[in-house]
Amino acid sequence: MNSSGRIDVHHHVIPEAFTAVMRRRGIKKVAGAELPQWTPERSIGIMDQNGIATAILSLSAPGVYFGSKSEAVKLARACNETVAAAQAKYPGRFGLFAVLPMPITDKACAEATYALDTLKADGVVLLASTDGHFLGDPRFTELMAELDRRRAIVFVHPNIHPTSTKIGLDYPGFFVEFLCDTSRATANLIFTGTLERFANIRWILSHAGGFVPYIAWRLMLAQGVPELAKNAPKGVLHYLQQLYYDTALSPSPYALSALLQLVDPSHILFGSDFPFAPDIVISLETQALADSPVLTPELRQAIDRENALKLLPAFKAR
Repeated sequence: MNSSGRIDVHHHVIPEAFTAVMRRRGIKKVAGAELPQWTPERSIGIMDQNGIATAILSLSAPGVYFGSKSEAVKLARACNETVAAAQAKYPGRFGLFAVLPMPITDKACAEATYALDTLKADGVVLLASTDGHFLGDPRFTELMAELDRRRAIVFVHPNIHPTSTKIGLDYPGFFVEFLCDTSRATANLIFTGTLERFANIRWILSHAGGFVPYIAWRLMLAQGVPELAKNAPKGVLHYLQQLYYDTALSPSPYALSALLQLVDPSHILFGSDFPFAPDIVISLETQALADSPVLTPELRQAIDRENALKLLPAFKAR
């Protein structure tokens, strides 16, 4: 392992237990993308080709809930155990953002406890929306309190909200609807006061935050709406600047320029989105970051590795 290599905070695991459920339910695509094949060895191969020392594995959409609570609980545990096995087989190469059986709050709390305490997960992954319910919904308060108590890291990945399937746009949902999901959840976390009440949670937003950097000024206008402003007493900009943002599928100078205007550079993290982003796209992403006209060499190194180490210091020893 290259101890100076990239730390990839957006890298997906696709366990056999998950693909089996998808097959049984006749689901072949995720947000319009074919479900790719995954093995730890495939991940390590692409990591070695692109200077990635460690990848933090997480389950992507649609998560583990397909209408059955018991199935969701079992599937979440199986997915997290799959990553634990990969970590044991390949020391230092993988981290874990544990999937939880959302939107079943009490069971999600129980799995978070198991994953963080027993599996020593680096954090958890939550979908921006699950079963139509966005992060920030009051039904998740118990989980937010538990994650806040633990000062947990929460990696937010988008999902396809039910409304996105009804708008009649004939192209894959991962192009635009994924970004809508992240942006809506972020606004909801702010406007419901979730980020204010549970300020110890460290949040990472996928795909450079969706549309959030572009609409930041517009969101700040909520300070003039009393019923929203009371839940964001420090101002919308404060909460946006506390969040972390990954570069997955967002290495362009347009996205990076917006992020660098919005947040301190220390809040930008490298992400690949493998294996939903195929091998060639990973190479394009890393090359785009290497050639970026808006990044200095120091900023590139920080985004590739140093910022993640500040957020996840345990990786220094891996």
